[in-house]
Amino acid sequence: MPVEFTAKAARRSLPVHLVHKDGVAEAGLDAVALAWAKAHDFSGEAGRVLVLPGANGAPGGALFGLGKNDDGLAALAFGALAKSLPEGQWHFASAPADPTLAAIGLKLGSYVFTRYGKKPGRELTFALPKGVDAARAERVSQAVFLTRDLVNTPTNDMGPDMLEKAARDLAARHKARVSVTTGDALLKANFPMIHAVGRASTIAPRLIDMVWGDKNAPKVTLVGKGVCFDTGGLDIKPSSGMLLMKKDMGGAANVLGLASMVMSAGLRVRLRVLIPAVENAISGNAFRPGDILASRKGITVEIGNTDAEGRLILADALALADQEKPELLIDMATLTGAARVALGPDLPPFYTPDDSLAAGIAEAARTTADPLWRMPLWKPYDSKLSSKVADVNNVTTDGFAGSITAALFLQRFVENTRSWAHFDIFAWNPSERPHCPVGGEAQAIRALEELLLRRYPA
Repeated sequence: MPVEFTAKAARRSLPVHLVHKDGVAEAGLDAVALAWAKAHDFSGEAGRVLVLPGANGAPGGALFGLGKNDDGLAALAFGALAKSLPEGQWHFASAPADPTLAAIGLKLGSYVFTRYGKKPGRELTFALPKGVDAARAERVSQAVFLTRDLVNTPTNDMGPDMLEKAARDLAARHKARVSVTTGDALLKANFPMIHAVGRASTIAPRLIDMVWGDKNAPKVTLVGKGVCFDTGGLDIKPSSGMLLMKKDMGGAANVLGLASMVMSAGLRVRLRVLIPAVENAISGNAFRPGDILASRKGITVEIGNTDAEGRLILADALALADQEKPELLIDMATLTGAARVALGPDLPPFYTPDDSLAAGIAEAARTTADPLWRMPLWKPYDSKLSSKVADVNNVTTDGFAGSITAALFLQRFVENTRSWAHFDIFAWNPSERPHCPVGGEAQAIRALEELLLRRYPA
């Protein structure tokens, strides 16, 4: 890995001095470092790195800007160090306000997607300050890297079959059990909507079912949308709308990342992960606008648009999850463009009827600097999904409140679960930030790991 952590600083390790905005004079720097900072107009701007000169032209240390506040987002900005410091051994001259979150930010900033030939980032060895939960920093960063790798991999190497392989590989590392229902067996097992959405692809649709942990522990179930590519189906997307559709399995990637953290931490849960994995393709047997599909739950669904396929496959998976009445059911999906119109790419909305769960999620999001925003399950909008020929339509006709109505559609398939939350994520960084490059991203799973750690400690 480009950034390795050590418990103690080596003799030749170089210091990183933490500087608040306009706080250079109070940072404990010597006269040479102060002069260098002044010459380079360094005033502690958040995320800025300035390498200090040492003997014989070699680096002698570095300054890192904290900005005005030591908040969580500032901690993630420590990722800039992974991109800017020269290779070698480093340590913090003073401890960050949240050393574990700073270590996570530093590690996340080192990520490079190398599968197709891009070179890894700079090799740094960083001595962690006191108070760091090193094990957590490692498991969180590895889970985020897994998520990013899965989303970044194009569909020719990450179809439904390869997504199944990724789930099996993860399960093997943690001695979890996996069963998979594939192709026409989906019809026999009563997953008609997963089959309908995925049957046009040359790679068969499937439902991946992973189970881990003590069967007597509280049941926590994760459901992730695994649309490995979305053409839009017969309601075909324009070419520009397909450019990022390799990321339409971002919900599946994120629940696998969260599962990785849960299993690595050894949380006291019976974990179940359900991933309906399909490609929404076009062929002679593709499902059509106007079709009426049966669902696992028995609800009939009129297809108003084949490009609203994610909620269909999630509905069958949620109905299965709901049958065993889990204590907590979480689904994650790159479900609607409406969510991005409302809140942008960096702030995913979540929906839950459980106020206590919502408060816990919001607090965990703040603690981990993993931004989330609760949106309402506004019941008056439910009628917008009405159908004259079936129990429900998969889309509305007016185009308003698309993320809310999608969540309301999913809620119909959850009746017995004690607590349920739906996350409408983007799973993509459109612009580079200190802790993440442009590309696939883990969203909400660091916050959810915090929530689960509090509820179900190992």
